[in-house]
Amino acid sequence: MKTPTTGVIAVLGAAALLAAGCGSSSKSSSGTSAASAYPTANEQTTSSAAASTTPASSTGVAVTVKHASKLGTILAAGSKELTVYMFEGDKGAASSCSGACASVWPPVTTSGAPTVAGAANSSDLGTITRSDGATQVTYKGHPLYFFAKDKDSGDAYGQGVKGFGADWYVLSPSGSKVDNS
Repeated sequence: MKTPTTGVIAVLGAAALLAAGCGSSSKSSSGTSAASAYPTANEQTTSSAAASTTPASSTGVAVTVKHASKLGTILAAGSKELTVYMFEGDKGAASSCSGACASVWPPVTTSGAPTVAGAANSSDLGTITRSDGATQVTYKGHPLYFFAKDKDSGDAYGQGVKGFGADWYVLSPSGSKVDNS
């Protein structure tokens, strides 16, 4: 009998967290799992205890804008233009989402200088160093995150979700949270 590898254990752990309902939302779930493909090594690495180191690159993640039918114009990142979120539990320019939180809300990280496209403002873009040493992208001082249930550019399942002690919101190009409740 083979023993599970660390990667399999990490995926099962992340799936268990999602199944346990780490947050609540009035939105319906698409039935997706936490094991998803986020932007690749040159654009995004995820942070978890079992995450492997990605090759260094001078190409940074691109932060852009997109139109979401119910939310208006919001920020997105990476080649898939996945929705990015801010966490109201973050205080100042430091991330307070790590461990299990970062499995559900992977930080938007970069291995090079982040770039902007569309109506995103380059002067609002920045980075911080996470406790694990990864470089996380910020916008108007808000550390940025993806949501594990978002799989393509049309998804924004994390909007308004309460999880890990605070609420999660998408951001407008001005850097303000979008709260349509």
